[in-house]
Amino acid sequence: MSFQKIPTSLSDAYIIQPQVFEDHRGFFMETYSVQDFSDMDIRTDFVQDNHSRSKKWVLRGLHFQLRKPQTKLVRVTRWTTYVVIVDLRIESFTFWKWEGFLLSEQNKKMLYVPRGFAHGFLTLEDDTEFLYKCDDVYDPGYEVGIMWDDATLGIDWSRYMDEYGIGEIETSEKDKKNLQWNTYLLAPIF
Repeated sequence: MSFQKIPTSLSDAYIIQPQVFEDHRGFFMETYSVQDFSDMDIRTDFVQDNHSRSKKWVLRGLHFQLRKPQTKLVRVTRWTTYVVIVDLRIESFTFWKWEGFLLSEQNKKMLYVPRGFAHGFLTLEDDTEFLYKCDDVYDPGYEVGIMWDDATLGIDWSRYMDEYGIGEIETSEKDKKNLQWNTYLLAPIF
């Protein structure tokens, strides 16, 4: 098998470690195989691939879709990113919990994020490239988010800031209008 499925502290979310063949010429690895993922009990029909590039200190998220929620398989192909997911599924035993992961071109880890999670990331280096597969199409009319710095969630975005010399975090105007966690709790989606 070309992949190892590593449980996270959040229900149904996994780190996927690919098998990497590397020598003095470079490396080769599979990034997805429907058969291998099925053998690991991950059965997801991906229909869309996304690719973003961000400068250092950019924070995107915490995003999810009200309708057409997406399962994502995320990875970093250039430099390093701190990725955070939050379980929004009210029936889940890990509801309201979050976990952060360091994904980089060096460790080649991928993160499997099931439907019902909010997802965001902080780029730690300039020109970071982030790729992700989705099992449903993006619908901008249904995209919403939770504030990345919501005090109730208490996400530790500073974990790598000193090590990577991060100053002021930059977000989009849209992300500055995301919901507070307590507002989301008034009418949870999942």
